Amino acid sequence: MNDAGSHSLPETLYSADAVREIDRYVIEGGHVDGFELMQRAAAATFRHLVKVWPEPGSLLVLCGAGNNGGDGYLVAASAVRHGWSVVCVAVADPQRLQGDARRAWQKAESDGVPVQRWQDLEPTVADHLFDGAGLIVDAMLGTGVRGAPRGDFADLIARCNAIAAPVLAVDLPSGLDATTGQVAGEAVKADLTVTFIGLKAGLFTAQGPAYTGRVVFDDLDIEALLPQSGQAPQAWRRNWQSLAVSLPRRPATAHKGRFGHLLVVAGDRGFGGAALLAAEAAARSGAGLVTLATRPEHVAPALTRCPSLMVQGVIHGSELPPLLARATAVVCGPGLGQGSWGQQMLQQVLVSEVPQILDADALNLMATRVPVRAGNHVLTPHPGEAARLLGVSVPEVEADRLAAAVSLQQTFGGTVLLKGAGTVVVGDEGLPTVIDGSNPGLATGGMGDVLSGIIAALLAQTGDPRASAEMAAALHLAAADRASRQRGFMGLLPMDVIDRLPELLGTAEGVVAPAGPNSGMLE
Repeated sequence: MNDAGSHSLPETLYSADAVREIDRYVIEGGHVDGFELMQRAAAATFRHLVKVWPEPGSLLVLCGAGNNGGDGYLVAASAVRHGWSVVCVAVADPQRLQGDARRAWQKAESDGVPVQRWQDLEPTVADHLFDGAGLIVDAMLGTGVRGAPRGDFADLIARCNAIAAPVLAVDLPSGLDATTGQVAGEAVKADLTVTFIGLKAGLFTAQGPAYTGRVVFDDLDIEALLPQSGQAPQAWRRNWQSLAVSLPRRPATAHKGRFGHLLVVAGDRGFGGAALLAAEAAARSGAGLVTLATRPEHVAPALTRCPSLMVQGVIHGSELPPLLARATAVVCGPGLGQGSWGQQMLQQVLVSEVPQILDADALNLMATRVPVRAGNHVLTPHPGEAARLLGVSVPEVEADRLAAAVSLQQTFGGTVLLKGAGTVVVGDEGLPTVIDGSNPGLATGGMGDVLSGIIAALLAQTGDPRASAEMAAALHLAAADRASRQRGFMGLLPMDVIDRLPELLGTAEGVVAPAGPNSGMLE
């Protein structure tokens, strides 16, 4: 999780290729000498290292063959000058290094860094180095490496992950794809990642959050050169702190009619809980009115659980149009089922002009139809649903989540929210958005129903599908994080997340609380 200090990170995310092009432009354009840039990266890394681990004990620095390895050699040199006990392991033969990386190795040796070639170490000596390490610096593989690490690199990554010593990753954890966040074989599980020049998208989505630990950033004093490099960002990074300011203000004279009438169409037989979770989450997210259209047998339990809802039992799709006519927005899918009842309900929703959130079984039913583009919906698939909609496998979706979300949007139109660690939101215009963070407590049934209710409530209030999807995903994650601090991750329930929504909304910067008991607030 990147909650500690993530607000200070840039909001632009780049591909690995773009960052390398920026680096090349800065150096070849004569703006900064390559070795000077490497020294800046090493200094930034050591500065963060000392801040987090002021007395790490023995430092083990693992250096690869490229500039990432050069950064590592210079970090080791800084540690020696600091009076620390340092061992530097060259995973690639330093005699074969070229350019700035070679200069870095030579400087480290001249500064007294003990550099040992991994291939020359006896097994017992290698074991001793890792067993005695107080902190490991991973400077093995940089952004230019693709695919599964092999040979000595794979061996060293496995060793890093097998011991208790914390790991600092230089620029990115070795084995992690900086663009997609994929791990083809093994990757270093870092406790802290110090990254440079531009934030890499892969640090924030797919498997990235499981390997980066806390992410900190240093632009190496070249931020002003980014626009001149000609490299465009790949995505935006957002979180609840950055998005909460967009929440509509509520005047003291507010009344329920100003905040939308949401219709939730959900809950076939046996799935009434999903319908209620979506409806209650919507009510807790500020929708002025919430109507739940569900199977008749779910009416009494729903009203018992949440009497503020209006609940309508429906048996046939023909009963839905009058409810849709009164709705500002509609969410369809939680517990909908794929039988005739669910198909009728979805058909009525799809032919309506009401802005709609389509989730769960609504998406599964859509996957069996010929794709029709629309502009008034928000699709909220998890990777499995996304795979069915695109006609591909789940691994193909997860191999490049940003590309998969863009493909869904191009196929179906509207706004697409691809769930998962580093949720991706894509609309008709602009770059994709990656919601910064992940929470394993969300990996339980019903959490997606809660999210769909939050999106729908915000859409009913704002009328902006993409902004509502982004705010909802960030709010959903923030509520889960807050609930997890009290209850932990295992056993976290959707109701725990729902319970945290009002306090987060109430403290959001964009919300104006009533002045007092006689402030004139209307029902």
